[in-house]
Amino acid sequence: MNTEQNSCGSEAGPDSAAAAHRHVDHARIQKAVREILLAVGEDPDREGLLETPARVARMYAELFSGLHEDPRVHLRQAFTEKYDEIVLVRDIAFNSVCEHHLLPFMGHAHIGYLPHGRVLGLSKLARVVESLSHRPQVQERMTEQIADLLVHDLGAKGVAVVVEASHTCMTVRGVRKPGSVCVTSAMKGIFRSNVSSRAEVMSLMFGSRQR
Repeated sequence: MNTEQNSCGSEAGPDSAAAAHRHVDHARIQKAVREILLAVGEDPDREGLLETPARVARMYAELFSGLHEDPRVHLRQAFTEKYDEIVLVRDIAFNSVCEHHLLPFMGHAHIGYLPHGRVLGLSKLARVVESLSHRPQVQERMTEQIADLLVHDLGAKGVAVVVEASHTCMTVRGVRKPGSVCVTSAMKGIFRSNVSSRAEVMSLMFGSRQR
């Protein structure tokens, strides 16, 4: 078994960041933000808010950079190996934006897969998470997207993805329950059909918490 703990997701490279800025209509965002400030009763021309529309435009270009990137590019460089045990990367930190309220949610993704003759560089899993999280998202869909990519593009015999996240749309507004965590999972292939295999990968993900 090959396990790897990664406490931080890989950041998009300068080319990805530049592409995101090219695809975003900064002027349009700035105009919209100015209208929002007026609508809530603020003065967008006061000193503290003068640069806010431009800052928000740059922020959205960064937060939504995944819209202009195909996450499959990170799965193209796989290596032929006879290794046939679980490969696991846990605690991949991410941040995303909930598409319902455009508020951030953040947490960790844990990804395990059973290779079928091909393995990935471990950082590629973090890059897939980074790409899929940097777009308007819902946690359930992101979890499924990660798993589906590994099944279809890597050809893994089994994939297990668990995502844990705190959503500011329910911690700072609405029900206001700080400390709450949403957990989603996607089990594919052998991890869905075989109970003992699923138990093994879940133990690798969370067994240390039970000690």
